[in-house]
Amino acid sequence: MVKEKGRKLIAQNRKARHDYKIHDTYEAGMVLSGTEVKSLREGRASLADAFATVDEGEVWLRAAHIGEYSHGTWTNHAARRTRKLLLNRREIAKIERELASSGTTLVPLSMYFSDGYAKVELAVASGKREYDKRQSIAEREAKREAERALARRNRGE
Repeated sequence: MVKEKGRKLIAQNRKARHDYKIHDTYEAGMVLSGTEVKSLREGRASLADAFATVDEGEVWLRAAHIGEYSHGTWTNHAARRTRKLLLNRREIAKIERELASSGTTLVPLSMYFSDGYAKVELAVASGKREYDKRQSIAEREAKREAERALARRNRGE
């Protein structure tokens, strides 16, 4: 049996980077059942409405959708069940301190396999206002235009 190497992306929450200002990121393992792992290997996951909470010293991933395994039987998992995340005690304490300030939340950014283990990237984030979103879009457009101008200059146009 050959051990997987590297990082294979399963699902990404692109909207989170648009809607939130990211402060800190953490990598957490997930407690999964067998059919969930098989379903993730098929790439059947979504983090669109997902969020994470800290309850009694444990971190939980809520509302993340992992579709039912296509070849599963009556032992198949529930698609939107709450899943426990694995972090060390110091990281959980730090996250709890950061979440104590108002306006911060714990958002999953991506789900991936790292050396064969299912992981989720969490971010402590605060919501952006509408004008912040417009400002980040304008910055992105300006950067893209500058890259185009530089490419045109390098081609000799």
